[in-house]
Amino acid sequence: QVQLVESGGGSVQSGGSLRLSCKFFGYTPSSFCMAWFRQGPGKELEGVAAVDPDGSTSYADSVKGRFTISQDNAKNTLYLQMNSLKPEDTAMYYCAADYGGCTYLIFRGEEYSYWGQGTQVTVSS
Repeated sequence: QVQLVESGGGSVQSGGSLRLSCKFFGYTPSSFCMAWFRQGPGKELEGVAAVDPDGSTSYADSVKGRFTISQDNAKNTLYLQMNSLKPEDTAMYYCAADYGGCTYLIFRGEEYSYWGQGTQVTVSS
């Protein structure tokens, strides 16, 4: 049984940084497509960043150059380093996983079978 547990959210001022973590239980994440999604108040779920088992990464245009996704398989942990945060980054952030390589629908939530409970990020201006 796969379980994902996020941590690291919080409140930060515009321009600040946060690092989110997603602990992966049940299997090693190296065989999974892993991603971060977010949902802001009144907004739809949005794919933010993803990493394929081969190590290739993908980012939403809104976060390119500011966010970095990475994973430490020895620690069974996925990370999202978020720099130069903006108020529009305010959202609940979710970790998601699906077995196998990432599909071309990498930021479609329905592609992922496993989800964490979310961690809140609030950016004030």
